Amino acid sequence: MGYDYGYDMLGTTRNASSGFAGSAVWLIVAFVLSLVGCFVIYYLFVKKDNKLNNKFLTWLRDFLRFDKMLIESILKITYIFMALFITLGSFAIIGENFLGFLCTLVFGNLLARVIYEASLIMLMIWKNTTEIKKELKK
Repeated sequence: MGYDYGYDMLGTTRNASSGFAGSAVWLIVAFVLSLVGCFVIYYLFVKKDNKLNNKFLTWLRDFLRFDKMLIESILKITYIFMALFITLGSFAIIGENFLGFLCTLVFGNLLARVIYEASLIMLMIWKNTTEIKKELKK
């Protein structure tokens, strides 16, 4: 009574190995399709230096070649978030410890700024060396 071990709601037996086999087959199909798609996209967009008239295709080529880095925008947005979070979060300690509030407010924001500036400096070094490399090839 009520012992439905091995049965689903419709009364048919469940077989764990069939679910695993289906997943394994799908993973193999996904791997093969990804491999084929990788080579097609590489040869259509990344490798060729053809002029594209479509704005989206030009953006896609630049995106796939890593000509435009998204990390710079992401770093700037996360810095603003962290600065606001540290500033607003420091007010949680103002009633407990005023000195702790001031230290968190000043040194927390200062530390966040230094970390993000160091990250952006690494990105700027990459940009400048890429530009120098392009100029040397001319």
